[in-house]
Amino acid sequence: MLRIDAHQHFWQFDPIRDSWITEEMSLIQRDFLPEDLEPVLKRHGFDGCVLVQSAQPENENAFLLEAAQQHGFVKGVVGWVDLMAENVEERLASYTHHEKLKGFRYILQGDPDRAIMLRPEFKRGISHLREYGYTYDVLIYPDQLVYAADLVGAFPDQPFVIDHLAKPYIRSGEVEQWKRDIKSIARYGNVWCKVSGLVTEADWRNWNKGDFIPYLESAVEAFGVERLMYGSDWPVCLVAGAYGEILGIVEEYFSSFSKTEQAALLGGNAASFYHLT
Repeated sequence: MLRIDAHQHFWQFDPIRDSWITEEMSLIQRDFLPEDLEPVLKRHGFDGCVLVQSAQPENENAFLLEAAQQHGFVKGVVGWVDLMAENVEERLASYTHHEKLKGFRYILQGDPDRAIMLRPEFKRGISHLREYGYTYDVLIYPDQLVYAADLVGAFPDQPFVIDHLAKPYIRSGEVEQWKRDIKSIARYGNVWCKVSGLVTEADWRNWNKGDFIPYLESAVEAFGVERLMYGSDWPVCLVAGAYGEILGIVEEYFSSFSKTEQAALLGGNAASFYHLT
């Protein structure tokens, strides 16, 4: 199986566009490009990665796709289009010649309308993804899981993957409501989940591996290993730990699982979901 990091980003830092990178995150207020990541992946035995959008102007797609075209280790790209635009089908069709463009993401987590994904115009956009073989990455906070469950239930043939376990409240140790809601959305077999972004939801400077066990246990219980995939969320993860530390959390927890299950989590499942080669 390919060994794949299923979630990472590149950017040329723009303080206005990337205002979500606050002063508290000053460590990552700079450019992060393919040449920064490739040696890190090689050091940890990865064959490649899935590059995910981090900004919402559509012209960002050109930057991501160029990186993928020039660097073979970028196996797939998750881009952005305005799913609520009247011409969304035309925009989706325009990308079909890009073999490495695997799907799209919309930054739902910060929208004031917590149920934005249930708007008719948003659902209309989602309805066109399957026609072109595109996946959809669900970026939400825990309070949006109930709405996301309605969305994925409405499109049983559309592949969805929840980014970062829906960002549970690890810092405060809240588990129970998130656990119920993640289990509820996992009932839908077209929904997968990324074991990613954990450290940035914890206490950045004082986390320990035990903090993540309840969330990892719940993810396995809900999705089974067969619908989970590892992602580093590099370089965002660097605000709370080095790449090896983030990987170590996952490798240690899954060390008692079979070699087949570990290989699936660390690449096989991502390759299957995103159709990577």
